[in-house]
Amino acid sequence: MTLRTPRRQTALGLLAAAGAALTPVLSSAQELAPIVLPAPREDFGRSLGQVLKARQSRREFAPRPLPPLVLSELLWSAYGVNRRATQDRTAPSWRHARETQIYGVTAEGAWQYDPLTHRLLPRLAGDIRAQAGTQDYVAGAPLNLVYVSDATHMSGVSREEQHRVAAADIGCIGQNVYLYCASEGLACVFRASLDTDRLAGTLRLAETQFISFAQTVGYPKG
Repeated sequence: MTLRTPRRQTALGLLAAAGAALTPVLSSAQELAPIVLPAPREDFGRSLGQVLKARQSRREFAPRPLPPLVLSELLWSAYGVNRRATQDRTAPSWRHARETQIYGVTAEGAWQYDPLTHRLLPRLAGDIRAQAGTQDYVAGAPLNLVYVSDATHMSGVSREEQHRVAAADIGCIGQNVYLYCASEGLACVFRASLDTDRLAGTLRLAETQFISFAQTVGYPKG
């Protein structure tokens, strides 16, 4: 920390002098601790018919952060373990590859969801929400889910095929998120408009990993 603190102070001073206070100051994930999520409730949500009727895309979000239990149930609904003996998930996976990883981008940093331990593992400290999409609302929303696929889990098929099946798996995860949000009165929207190469670089993804989509979640504005 003794080496990092002066560098950070210098960076903040330069940003203030340039009038660019909204530019994120990024640092090592070591500044963040893993987040152990509370267990989801055994029974939650409205009926399937009700949430299907309520499911919609919303693009206006209040800045209010999601409470720990809501974040827990959201991520479990998206891609959590629903069969502990086999470690199977709430969404299907092509050839049981489980190639998809969910990254959560908040004002505090970027986190990777670990379904097996139901924790958020820190990846990067600092506010990079503006990189999670090209739309204006992305930078102020409390949570952006970034869907990352790993080609090492999909060996034996072409790159084009990897992208195609990953998109299908992510679509199932995204629909789970939509249904949970409809059940709990949250706003969300599934998006493809983002600079995937830039965000992959910021998140320091491996060459075998690629970003396809993102999904913004929060309480509705107003």
